[in-house]
Amino acid sequence: MKNAPECHSEEACDEESVSEFIGVDPGNIVQGYIYIMANRSRTLYTGVTNDLERRAYEHKKKLVPGFTAKYNIDRLVYFETAEDVHAAIFREKQIKGWRRGKKLALIESVNPGWNDLSIRWFEGAETS
Repeated sequence: MKNAPECHSEEACDEESVSEFIGVDPGNIVQGYIYIMANRSRTLYTGVTNDLERRAYEHKKKLVPGFTAKYNIDRLVYFETAEDVHAAIFREKQIKGWRRGKKLALIESVNPGWNDLSIRWFEGAETS
């Protein structure tokens, strides 16, 4: 797995570093997704990806070591799309800067039951 470009945790993103990180030609516009995953205790993880189904699967199967694997964060409880990856990274940073209560309100505005929005994506495939 590639390391995130510096811009993922800093203020500025250049097209080349983001494109290299997500594996696309810098000339191609790629839709981005901002997502929030949770566990049974409602511990939250906010992320960004260009392939939401693949990324949800990676979290569910604990294919990437780190926070989500350690805390069993395996439920997609919120997502939104952005017109490109740069906009998605900007929005992810915005959401990550919010207090927990605001994140909970965002999730509950579209998913009051905290259902796993990706559950049907993997029917027939073992996910836990």
